[in-house]
Amino acid sequence: MQSDAKTPEEYIATAPDDRRQVLAELRDAINANIPDGFEESMGYGHFGWVIPHEVYPPGYHCDPKTPLPFLGLASQKNFIALYHMGIYADPVLLAWFQDEWSKATPRKLDMGRSCIRFKKPADIPVKLIGKLAAKMSAEEWIQIYEKTMKR
Repeated sequence: MQSDAKTPEEYIATAPDDRRQVLAELRDAINANIPDGFEESMGYGHFGWVIPHEVYPPGYHCDPKTPLPFLGLASQKNFIALYHMGIYADPVLLAWFQDEWSKATPRKLDMGRSCIRFKKPADIPVKLIGKLAAKMSAEEWIQIYEKTMKR
């Protein structure tokens, strides 16, 4: 579900009632942990974190006018989605996350090709998502992106 919100605050305020608090908590956890070099922004109908053109001038290969995406949060129809580009490009980070997930929650990990799905807001391991946000620097993401994603 795409939103017309112009800011993360507006996005959260217009999310369904049962998702607002956890979206705000996720945002706070990510902002508290994400390394320097990333910038919070709106795009693709939700909010997230990108590497701005000031840091990575080429931008996103699909649309060079767009900053390089890294992490996004979206309130979809049946779940909250976390889009973490680095987790899909770095097998070591993926293995770490899968191992930590099993320690953080009894819920089965629900991952798709491009997102981690959270069907019950109350069951989201917010602290783990904060730790995940801290695991990759902007420089590391650029290196991985240029090596594996950019064509």
